Amino acid sequence: MYDKTQTESKKVNIMKALLVLEDGRTFPCQSFTGEGEVFGEVVFNTSMTGYQEILTDPSYCGQFVTMTYPLVGNYGVNPFDVESDKIHVSAFIIKENQRFPSNFKSTKTLELYLKESGILAVDDLDTRALTRHIRSAGAMRAVISTKDLDAASLVKKVKKSREIAGLDLVREVSTKKPYKWYNNRRNFCEKAIEDMGADIFDFRGKKKLVAAFDFGIKYNILRSLVKAGCEVVVVPASTDAETVKAMNPDGIFLSNGPGDPEPVFYAVETIRKLLGFKPIFGICLGNQLLGLALGGKTYKLKFGHRGANQPVKNLITGKVEITSQNHGFAIDLKSFDSKDIMITHMNLNDNTIEGFRHKKYPAFSVQYHPEASPGPHESEYHFYDFVKLMQQ
Repeated sequence: MYDKTQTESKKVNIMKALLVLEDGRTFPCQSFTGEGEVFGEVVFNTSMTGYQEILTDPSYCGQFVTMTYPLVGNYGVNPFDVESDKIHVSAFIIKENQRFPSNFKSTKTLELYLKESGILAVDDLDTRALTRHIRSAGAMRAVISTKDLDAASLVKKVKKSREIAGLDLVREVSTKKPYKWYNNRRNFCEKAIEDMGADIFDFRGKKKLVAAFDFGIKYNILRSLVKAGCEVVVVPASTDAETVKAMNPDGIFLSNGPGDPEPVFYAVETIRKLLGFKPIFGICLGNQLLGLALGGKTYKLKFGHRGANQPVKNLITGKVEITSQNHGFAIDLKSFDSKDIMITHMNLNDNTIEGFRHKKYPAFSVQYHPEASPGPHESEYHFYDFVKLMQQ
């Protein structure tokens, strides 16, 4: 249980801060996690819950996340609702921080959680105005500083910072060593993956064996694969096709991940070599990488899709799914001119591709997150479709 004294015993260290966008727009605010100066791409998320899952989603690497829901931190944090081993956002922007949470699972405050990870977080900021500005002008580079409060100085600094487009962020978040997902945790392999081959799996013939590429994988994807009856071995993003073939899995999974898919050329080439070898299932960045491997092209969305309320139409069943999403790039529909590719899902807000499958190869993918945690959960069927494809 959360103990109120853990916050009261720590000195409240609120200080003035300034958020400055690369187009010169400024937003006064205050830091509740201490001093600092950090750069990143500012985006917004429309989810009302799930801030801990958002913070630990590797897909947010290099980004400032703005929560549109005004009160954040009201149910605290706990060790169970994480999607990776650490916080990946560069900074956290909210309207109001709740310092005294109320939830039976809470073990500490959001404030303490962010401080322990060294993450700069600000509140008392007009998040509605910031979101409206991003929707109009697009996601862009930004800086948050408590050290330098001169807007002109910060604009110069932010224009020299790195851009998300053209940047390979996958290398920053992918695992360096392969691991097996047992008992709801990572179990790293003691030997090199090249030395283990097919012996890397323990339940051959008893479960469906999945080699999962880690481009920034979320833990709940692994939980969902295990729930569907799979044994999962997670491999680094740079793993080559020959190594995966030597593992001889029943299926190959392409995970979510951060940033621009085009610089991840090594993964695209690997996927291209694995087409037709075993069934392939991709989510989010995995969807884009599969699209690139099949000859498609990608582009940067104006402000992306980030939230738990994106409507997607399943073109096969005619049903509409409310989905959770987090991506700033998409596949160009016009670039898919092959008759072998079937578009299966479309976003009803902007008509972007949300899913496709190949008619010749056993491969399919979706742009949204069927493993969504905390939800919605109506798209979980994709994991069972993947199992059926492996069984065939």
